[in-house]
Amino acid sequence: MRACVDIGGTKLAVSLAADGQSLDGSARPLLGRRSEPTAKTGDNFAVARQILRMVDEVCAEQKIAPEAVRRVGVSSAGPFVLSAGAIELATPNICGGIAGPARGLPNDWMTAPVEAPLAVRFDEVRVENDAVGALEAERRWGALQGVGHCAYVTWSTGIGVGLCVDGRVLHGKNGNAGHAGHTFVVDDDSNALCGCGNVGDVEGLTAGNAIARRFGQPAEALFAAAAAGDAAALARVDALCRSMGRMLYNLVATLDLERISLGGSVFWNNREFLLPRLQAQIDGRLPSLTAGVTLVPAGLGDKVGDYAALALLD
Repeated sequence: MRACVDIGGTKLAVSLAADGQSLDGSARPLLGRRSEPTAKTGDNFAVARQILRMVDEVCAEQKIAPEAVRRVGVSSAGPFVLSAGAIELATPNICGGIAGPARGLPNDWMTAPVEAPLAVRFDEVRVENDAVGALEAERRWGALQGVGHCAYVTWSTGIGVGLCVDGRVLHGKNGNAGHAGHTFVVDDDSNALCGCGNVGDVEGLTAGNAIARRFGQPAEALFAAAAAGDAAALARVDALCRSMGRMLYNLVATLDLERISLGGSVFWNNREFLLPRLQAQIDGRLPSLTAGVTLVPAGLGDKVGDYAALALLD
């Protein structure tokens, strides 16, 4: 058995899957999914302890002996750092010590160890950026099947990107390739403090938690008002799409991509409203690079995060 772990800035989900491929090549069904808020208090091993506890809880619920689970795939929001060769999370929406008290996280962690504590229990541990895991899932079972030059982008609590060029997934020296959410596309906005400490990067401007900080209302309320025709809300959403769209264009221009799959709660819950606005930021800009480039909703829908961890071990 395999444990599939999805760590986000807001929630942590754990499920199980049987080993081996399904007969038709489709994704194995996930068993006993449990989800709860990501641990952010106590010492910085709290996330690892939470994973181990939740695996045991899912096993008990499914009447599976915990010792039968020998492999674990962890799809996590990044960035990562390496400590003695093992991955630790340096995730701005989890580790409060990175940007300091101004972001309001209830800890002073600079990192959260994950790989080393899990390796004490499991025979095989693979930790990847959640957008890389989602990219692999989308290439195997979703909207990026058969596409060799592509990306997966999540617009959620944070902004995550997984990249594939010439049929090869990009990783980088510490597994951090694709952190385009921490790039700059517009002038600094002093009210757009990102958890990484940047002011005015894409995540600080557009992420789900940034919307609430900047505009004093949750993302769902802002998008609902914009869809209803509120002029001020619509202007704000257009500005968000301009920032996100410029980031997407930069990915296309830099890596010569042909398709980008989009997911994450902010995008997915507003996909019909947002997709044409984001596509408009790409269409017509330097046609030699952008002609035929398409943005598509994640083929795995709102389950892409769950299948990301499965794809790491399948």
